[in-house]
Amino acid sequence: MTPAELSRTVLRSVRGAVEEKELSVPVPARIVVRPAPRAGRGDFASNVALQLAGPAGRPAREVAEILRKRLVGSAGITRVEIAGPGFLNFTLGDAAQAALVREVLAQGDAYGAPSGSAGASAGEHRQGPERPEAPGPADAAAPCPLAAARSVVVRAAMSRILADTDTDTASAITAGAAPAASTAAAGWSDPDPVDVGDRELARLGARLGADEARWALLRPAARDAVRLPERPVQRESNPRFRVQYAYARTRALLRNAADLGFESEPGEVGAAGAEAAALHTALATYPAVVDAAARHRAPDRLVRHLETTADAFFRWHDGCPPLPVGEQKPLAVHRARLALAEATGTVLANGLRLLGISAPEHV
Repeated sequence: MTPAELSRTVLRSVRGAVEEKELSVPVPARIVVRPAPRAGRGDFASNVALQLAGPAGRPAREVAEILRKRLVGSAGITRVEIAGPGFLNFTLGDAAQAALVREVLAQGDAYGAPSGSAGASAGEHRQGPERPEAPGPADAAAPCPLAAARSVVVRAAMSRILADTDTDTASAITAGAAPAASTAAAGWSDPDPVDVGDRELARLGARLGADEARWALLRPAARDAVRLPERPVQRESNPRFRVQYAYARTRALLRNAADLGFESEPGEVGAAGAEAAALHTALATYPAVVDAAARHRAPDRLVRHLETTADAFFRWHDGCPPLPVGEQKPLAVHRARLALAEATGTVLANGLRLLGISAPEHV
């Protein structure tokens, strides 16, 4: 069950309460559900009862109880609890989590792709003409729906770097880099650089590599300082490498499983409930993060979500190995864990592609 599906389920409960005169309120157009703010207090939460309490003229917890009774037993929802002044907390069942994995795998490259309206919104925020961002290998393979927003953010970040430094310092940023004309192999060349920003951008890509340069420029929020590494570091302390390594690990698991003669099949993943729940939540909320990143012209939101997803994957993987150990034969739980790992790889690859960053199968 995705947040969008849960939102529709809660909305139906509100509509039913209004139709049966349990509540006298205007039915909202949509219900917002978010990941539960505290571990162990469900998978998702909504403040809909607090929003309806005023129009209903009743305490929020009373409104929440009306909705809770209607939501208990809904398909995919294991438990509904009331927290604090009237928040509704939802715990999803294994069937709902397996359905989410099945949906991610069925949609594949299309899972989480920004809607046309989101992509248009990102373009509408642009002020003045913008030259297209210099393409990299990922762009050539799959045009990026977030390209308009990404281009603006990359160039704005580079402009901040140059504005905050004098000429000598700006030159030092790219010291030892190849000239702009020879940076095509780095995957970040501009066929006809027209200003110092383009030239420095091309040289930065040549020095750090396209992936590291893009990550460094896209990761900060709009007004945050841009911190460039001295050189790319291929270890897990580097967030960009950690995300790429997590994807490569999911692909390695699939190859190893094939060698053992079994494939993935969504189902119950067994122990490590909190870790598995966090990973499922990261997968479920990915489409909303992509749309928000495009709508607000904020690729940094997607960057941070990929980091969260990779970290959740490693925590879960350490406690729930997807492959059998020793002479153990593959069981249904191994197939289910492999499916969750495969779905995680799909989300990581889709997100990296949207950022114009490669998703290598071997690192």
